[in-house]
Amino acid sequence: MDMTTGFLPLMLGFAIMAVASIAIYARGSKRPEIRHHTQFHSAVPFLAATAYLAMALGVGKLEVEGETIYLARYLDWAVTTPILLTGLAMTGLHEHARHSSYILPVVALDVVMIGAGLLSAIADTAAERWIWYGWSCAAFCGVLYVLWIPVRRLSAQMGGAMDGVYVANLTFVTLVWLAYPIVFLAGPQGLGIVGEVTDIWAVLVLDVISKVVYGLLATARLDRIPTSELRELA
Repeated sequence: MDMTTGFLPLMLGFAIMAVASIAIYARGSKRPEIRHHTQFHSAVPFLAATAYLAMALGVGKLEVEGETIYLARYLDWAVTTPILLTGLAMTGLHEHARHSSYILPVVALDVVMIGAGLLSAIADTAAERWIWYGWSCAAFCGVLYVLWIPVRRLSAQMGGAMDGVYVANLTFVTLVWLAYPIVFLAGPQGLGIVGEVTDIWAVLVLDVISKVVYGLLATARLDRIPTSELRELA
């Protein structure tokens, strides 16, 4: 396969994600109160590694007006981002089941965001492309609203070390995720400012930051929460 088609960054993505999955699980806390977060954050790069391998091997590619659309990329995001958001929301809700109703709208809006992004990429006309792009951004704003307003308010009310972890993790996710629509806009499916290979590299960097770096940081922060506070939250 020709390296100019993006094979190199895609295989690099597979390798990084595969190794990161093991590393996050090995380093993450196994304390009963928070070990599910370790499982969440180790599963995310493992699933991403599968998607990168599929993309590198050319599985599920669509050619739309001369541009390559990787369906595995959107399938990856549709599965991994709900896992990340569930873990993040659970942190903000301090693991309280009575507040878990906020998780569903966050995940639903996230799936709409990813789905609309795919529809924007494969749209037949420029008008349809921008309509779906705008709808995807609107869903993203909905995700941020739920996490920053009602969930943030509840987290602040409950306070403690968990609230500090939530704010740090939420800030990290927000800043990194804001870059995705910008990269999409600059890429071949948007304004076409950058080419396909550059776009693949850019998405790879964002994926590594949002899945690997974030996973390592999030699990490390959670592990620093005193066991006494976690038991009080249970």
